[in-house]
Amino acid sequence: MFQIRILYAEDYDLVLFTVKQLLELEGWAVDISRDGAAALKLIESNIEYDLLLLDEDMPVIRGVELVRRARALPHRRETPIIIFTASDCGAEALASGADACLIKPSGLRDLIRTIEELIDRQSPPLRISNHGT
Repeated sequence: MFQIRILYAEDYDLVLFTVKQLLELEGWAVDISRDGAAALKLIESNIEYDLLLLDEDMPVIRGVELVRRARALPHRRETPIIIFTASDCGAEALASGADACLIKPSGLRDLIRTIEELIDRQSPPLRISNHGT
């Protein structure tokens, strides 16, 4: 059975554990990192992640810089990346290579749908569907 695996980098514990629990309720495996340096080690590793979920404002390395570094790695060029942040960095996040930028806390309501859309876009189509209707 295929299980979606997500790397979630967030330094604020309340948000970290709330979002981690939300993602795990979807049946997804979630690896966590509390700072940018630790997240970078996981991004550079050979662990297969289906999606990277990164906070922008983290100790050591910012989320946007993690996106840039991930996109420079052959095995992460196509991995969907979401910046999930309280700061206004949407344009910078997208320019760095992120697939989406969701603003806390309101973006929480769109998080699951956004993850599903990005992962579905990466998966080979199993059926023909008309998303426009």
